[in-house]
Amino acid sequence: MAAAPPVYVYSPEYVALCDSLCKVPKRASMVHSLIEAYSLLDQMTQAKSGLHGGDGELPHGCLPAAPAEGYDCPATEGIFEYAAAVGGATITAAQCLLDGKCKVAINWPGGWHHAKKDEASGFCYLNDAVLGILRLRQKFDRVLYIDLDLHHGDGVEDAFSFTSKVMTVSLHKFSPGFFPGTGDVTDVGLGKGRYYSVNVPIQDGIQDEKYYQICETVLKEVYAAFNPDAVVLQLGADTIAGDPMCSFNMTPDGVGKCLKYVLQWQLATLILGGGGYNLANTARCWTYLTGVILGRTLCSEIPDHEFFTEYGPDYVLEITPSCRPDRNEPQRIQEILNSIKGNLKHVV
Repeated sequence: MAAAPPVYVYSPEYVALCDSLCKVPKRASMVHSLIEAYSLLDQMTQAKSGLHGGDGELPHGCLPAAPAEGYDCPATEGIFEYAAAVGGATITAAQCLLDGKCKVAINWPGGWHHAKKDEASGFCYLNDAVLGILRLRQKFDRVLYIDLDLHHGDGVEDAFSFTSKVMTVSLHKFSPGFFPGTGDVTDVGLGKGRYYSVNVPIQDGIQDEKYYQICETVLKEVYAAFNPDAVVLQLGADTIAGDPMCSFNMTPDGVGKCLKYVLQWQLATLILGGGGYNLANTARCWTYLTGVILGRTLCSEIPDHEFFTEYGPDYVLEITPSCRPDRNEPQRIQEILNSIKGNLKHVV
């Protein structure tokens, strides 16, 4: 029997709400339009975001009460509706996995991994990833959270730092003064959750091949030690060459290999977006990754659609790495990997 098609959380109202986020204006529309232009929607089941009520109802107290905004999280008009919609969408996606409607559920506008329950942080007003994990925990005993965003998934790690039921794995840039400043290899969790937080600190300029080697090495060990029942995968696109963050030097190809590695486990998998501030490249990345999930090879030429002009001057799906040095010393990477291996020996 063929596997059920992936669930893709979408409604025009949901995308319009996400478009209003001042940090990434119109990004949700650009992503959805490109996925549609490549005719990928036909191969997925669409689910509406449960905004209020129904399966997507937000648990009481999961949005910080004002005034919790940080300097990078202004309390703009409509922000509650936006946060509730994203949280509801991720819960809806998780519920589809719980109900066995699919093996993979996708919410590209989700993945806001910095928010804490009492404070908004790093452009994140509500931690939808945490809500998704909590929903999955109603059925799946052990949930693995994997965060491939440029920034440390601190909000998710904090939420589960004391439990052995959720393991958090984050690959991210770690250097003095870079937000949020946490996530060194020595940050391993607390109490019962000690050794259930895995952090892989990486320096500027890393490219696909080395990143994938690191990711595969870590995930192989993590899978063997933790034996997860379900996965939440955050795929922030701010690691991609051309992002204003100007840190990593990845392409969607490298991220796609990491995604394929996770998918071959054939577990219930919740896919979330995250950062990504070069809007056209983020749409390129998540459209390519949607193709990976569907086992589809996409043609190089960007199809004509509403946002076609944003993809100049080359109008192709591929992204070329920039000429920046890779600051990751092989010896340091090996030390980090050895340290993680040692820590995972404590996981029973």
